[in-house]
Amino acid sequence: MMINIMGKALKQYCGFLKIALLIVFTVGLVSGCAGYKLGPVGGAIAGEKSVQVNPFVNQTIEPRLGEAVTSAVRKRIQTDGTFKLSTGGTADIILNGVITQYNRSPASFQPNDLISVRDYYVEMKVEITAVERLTGKVICNKTVTGRTVLNAGNDLSSSERQSLPIIAEDIARKVVSAIAEGGW
Repeated sequence: MMINIMGKALKQYCGFLKIALLIVFTVGLVSGCAGYKLGPVGGAIAGEKSVQVNPFVNQTIEPRLGEAVTSAVRKRIQTDGTFKLSTGGTADIILNGVITQYNRSPASFQPNDLISVRDYYVEMKVEITAVERLTGKVICNKTVTGRTVLNAGNDLSSSERQSLPIIAEDIARKVVSAIAEGGW
């Protein structure tokens, strides 16, 4: 008889516990998504504004960086959907960029040789300026840094060429995000 009473009490307690956990989970889920907004930030409508991307100026001694970053930013604008890419002179926003630094530093060395580098950190810094064409108002003026890890392998120059699109895409993602979150 005592076991029966304790069994009923335990079932009631488990039922109460399930309901309490369900309520806590629901409140957590609802409050966690409370600040999320679908679509572009800042109240803009997707594709409402157009961006003209001028060729990025390369101030480093490393060749082909400007073309790679310019191409990656244009491609990112097209795939992101927050802005339309404009190729004419009627864009709402003009984007200019200057590549100021390209650094390669050792990340790891060969196991049996502490002089030979196995992997490198590659870092690129780009100063971007986004300006509204009609008003001249600066929307975004900041330095964006892209990073990747480069496996040196047997041919360092080939490895660097293969890593260039990766670091350019990292820069492009950050540039488009910076413009989208600019001071609208």
